[in-house]
Amino acid sequence: MKINDLKEAFAEKANADNAQHMAKYMRNQFVFYGLKTPERKNAYHQFLKEEKKKKQIDWDLLDQAWNDEHREMQYFVYDYLLAMKKYVSYDDLFRIEHYVRTKQWWDTIDSLVKIYGYVGLKDKRVDQLMLKWSKDPDKWVRRVAIEHQLLRKDKMNEILLSKIIENNLDSNEFFINKAIGWALRDYSKTNPDWVNDFIARYYDHLSKLSITEGSKYI
Repeated sequence: MKINDLKEAFAEKANADNAQHMAKYMRNQFVFYGLKTPERKNAYHQFLKEEKKKKQIDWDLLDQAWNDEHREMQYFVYDYLLAMKKYVSYDDLFRIEHYVRTKQWWDTIDSLVKIYGYVGLKDKRVDQLMLKWSKDPDKWVRRVAIEHQLLRKDKMNEILLSKIIENNLDSNEFFINKAIGWALRDYSKTNPDWVNDFIARYYDHLSKLSITEGSKYI
């Protein structure tokens, strides 16, 4: 599939009314074709099946898609990467960093983070990278660090989680405090005692939002 093929597939299914609502939901930061998730994914479902057989990531295609003004193109990028995650290496994460640091909003960030989490399970160098990112001036980069261990359950690196959150205590940033809350809430399903102790220890330095989210299931 070439970038123009993808554009044509999206354009054929474009819906102006949906596009307006989607743009408004995202605070008019991005332009949309107006494709709902099932329609969008159907446009490249077969292509992704073929890509998996090749076992090689087409970075030129991804870069072209990411640079497109339409938000669905960025959604294609992370869907592609999730489909091809077995073939993403540690070194590839530095390519993906460009996607993390540009065209930022929660929708792309919370999907790209899954790639870092997946690679982190097989390459422990990601631990130090995420620890470094947890101190980054960019809130979205820090959010990736905070969230990258979501859904790990008994594979959670508690020391790393603790250090990353400690680097973001006393934050007034909504998207950081929400991420902290989600990370704690998710892990509380596996180890509620650890989360409860962590919240108690840092209660005065955690936001009300983080505490509320983190203690939801405790």
